[in-house]
Order: sequence, then structure tokens, then C-alpha cells
Amino acid sequence: MSFFKKIFSKEKKETLDKGLEKSNSTFFNKLSKAIAGKTKVDDDVLDHLEEVLISSDVGVDTTLKIIDRIEARVLKDKYLGTEELNVILRDEIAGLLSETHFGNEEEFTILTNKKPYVLMVVGVNGVGKTTTIGKLASQFKKNGLKVVLGAADTFRAAAIDQLQVWAERTNVPIVRQEMGSDPASVCFDTLTSAVSQDADVVIIDTAGRLHNKVNLMNELTKIKRVMQKVVEDAPHEVLLVIDGSTGQNAFEQAKQFTLATEVTSLAVTKLDGTAKGGVVIGISDQFQIPVKYIGVGEGIDDLQVFNKVEFVDSFFK
Repeated sequence: MSFFKKIFSKEKKETLDKGLEKSNSTFFNKLSKAIAGKTKVDDDVLDHLEEVLISSDVGVDTTLKIIDRIEARVLKDKYLGTEELNVILRDEIAGLLSETHFGNEEEFTILTNKKPYVLMVVGVNGVGKTTTIGKLASQFKKNGLKVVLGAADTFRAAAIDQLQVWAERTNVPIVRQEMGSDPASVCFDTLTSAVSQDADVVIIDTAGRLHNKVNLMNELTKIKRVMQKVVEDAPHEVLLVIDGSTGQNAFEQAKQFTLATEVTSLAVTKLDGTAKGGVVIGISDQFQIPVKYIGVGEGIDDLQVFNKVEFVDSFFK
């Protein structure tokens, strides 16, 4: 049974196709060379496919899972031609992602009665964290939600100023203090303000430092503890933003942050400028954390809610 059906708007699908164009063309160039002259999916083809997937930043462990799934299909169906390999890959990878992803995968909505819904955003500097927050604020507001931003990355004046620009661009309120202020204090003020404004969503920007994991862990733990003085079960979501163009380095970032705090969702940015889109598949599988958003362009509408079906369809188009 195929997982594929058309549920994206034409415009969103075209943006996704274009954003994954480099990953798509690079993958299929490698695959075409690997199976040139072959007509049957045999051990030799599977060995070459394994190399292609690993070199496409899918990751070793996830690649082996995919190969095992395809081997099972070959045994079951007795004979599979190489012309069917594309369809098989699409179905098996979509099936793998289905083990992590479920629920609403198209609209920017908050599927909970928590109010305000507190979203804490983590990630190293330079991955597009603040930009992702700005785009999220814009999309949530478009869907009729009242948003408040909190500038808790107080270690860099540029981070505070950048978030201020996004707040003005999207016309949403921001709570900020001076550079060097206590991040937990900013979070406390942000949630207090959000409650008084009857806001639907609070998005908190946090410092992106990994040089000392213990300090990071302590800081995030303190932020959570202080936020819970205002909103009992905050944060409701911890979103890790990673730069898809860094390939295997993105795996390391995910590993370090998941050790430092409980990450509940992922946003993978900068997929449009890279051939490393396979990293989305590997990170989602290896960390068993759903990829919630992907960045496939610089425009404010080029942040998309991740849809496993449409992503795999575009990747293997």
C-alpha cells in the first residue's frame, strides 16, 4: 500500500520541490550510477544503495534499517526490478517516518487546550533559530493566534535586536531586557505578560551555546523552573532548531541538546541550499523526535510544517 496522496496546496508543494531540488538531483545522480546496467534488486544493488544513502547524510543506523526493509520486500515479492526501486524507497522511508510522526502535518496550529502554549526554542547560534521563531510567529498570527515573543538569548545583543526586528515585522509583542540580563527573568516577565494579555502562544528564544553542556543544562533547567511559577506545566514544547546544510554535524548538535534537555520536536533549516536533505530522515529516526518544521527558502512563508508524505515524495521525485 502506498502512503502517498496529494494534500499540499500546489504553491506549497512547488516550494518544497524547489527547496529539495539539490538533495533530489544529487541523490538520483548517485543512485543512477550505482544501479547502471542492473535490472534486478540483488545484494550488489543493495550494497550500492547503502553507500548512496550514507553519502546522502541519512546516517548509518537509519540506512541499515531502510536496507533491511527493502530486503524484506525483495524476499516477499521474490522479484523486484531496479525500475521499482524508487517507489519502494519512497514507501519504506515514509513508513519509517510514520513511526515518529503523526497528527496534524499541514497547518500551523496548536493542538492543545493549554493557554498560553509555551514553546521554548533551543539550538546553537547560526542555525537560523531566531529567524525560525520570527517565521513561526508570523504563521501562528496568520492563523488567528495571539503570539508573544520572549528574548531570553541575553548573551548576544544581536540576538535580542534580531528578534525585535521580527517582532516589528510580524507586529507581535516582545518582552526583552538588556544584554547580560538573567534569561530566566526574561522568561518570567514574558509569561507574566502573555497571561495578562490572554495570549495563545508564547515563543521563547534561548541562548545557543554548546561549549559547556553542564552550564547549558543548568540554565535551561532554571528557565523551566522559573517559567513554571507562572504557567504550571511550561514549557509545553522544546523545539530544537538545526541547520540541515551541516549534514552529520547536525546529528551531533541533536545529540548534545537531547542530553542537555528534553527536546520534544525539531525544526530543520536551510534545506534549500544543500544536497543534505537526507539528514531529516536520519535525525528523525535516530532520536525518535518528530521533525515539526522545515526551512526550504528565505521567504517568510518558506517555513513549512513537515509532512512526511510530501517530503519523501519531493525527495524522491
